[in-house]
Amino acid sequence: MSGIEVLALSYTVLCTTGLEAEARIARQAGLAAVVGAGDRGRTIAVVEEAASRAECLVSFGIAGALKPGLRAGDIILSTEVIDDDRRWLSSEALRPHIAELATEIGAIEGPVLGAHLAVATRRDKRRAWKETGALAVDMESVVVARAAAALGIPFVVLRAVADPAVRELPPAALVPLSEEGRPALGPVLASVMRQPQQVPTLMALAREARQALQALVAPARALNRILASA
Repeated sequence: MSGIEVLALSYTVLCTTGLEAEARIARQAGLAAVVGAGDRGRTIAVVEEAASRAECLVSFGIAGALKPGLRAGDIILSTEVIDDDRRWLSSEALRPHIAELATEIGAIEGPVLGAHLAVATRRDKRRAWKETGALAVDMESVVVARAAAALGIPFVVLRAVADPAVRELPPAALVPLSEEGRPALGPVLASVMRQPQQVPTLMALAREARQALQALVAPARALNRILASA
């Protein structure tokens, strides 16, 4: 499939990410990874293509905080994903290993909301937190949870907070990614030119995203080790 890179498919663990930068961190930790580029249909396709060789699926990368007080770089670890119509729970046999990992890396355990679209405003984040109790939100976890259930294998969510619950996402941050999971620079610049007042917020969001990506490096290595011995 064009634009899709799947490395080390002999691994029993497969990570699904939205960004190429997230996939690169996973691969450097020794984990196979596919990139959905923030597009639900594409994410489903790449997971279906690669997941049959995996024994555990991982939703990996950055996320938006829903719980008040979470900061950029905080690590979320979960075996529960909330969808529009149900809650997806991972294998009970895996949970003790995940609890061990959470203690080791200082992660916060709790449910994650799987969204079809970005949750961009403070109001929407507050509503999602109150209605679901999910700590954070991303667009890959529900695809991972559904695929794991269909295959009868466990899943894990490992995410770092990139934008706190009080952060409003500016229009440029909502521009679709390229197929490779990278920012589409042309459309982003066009958005900035149309609304230059978003630049300070966009710069703050970029700083928080870099902080979140860096925070994933050590947990990715620890995840690989824990799952290899599970």
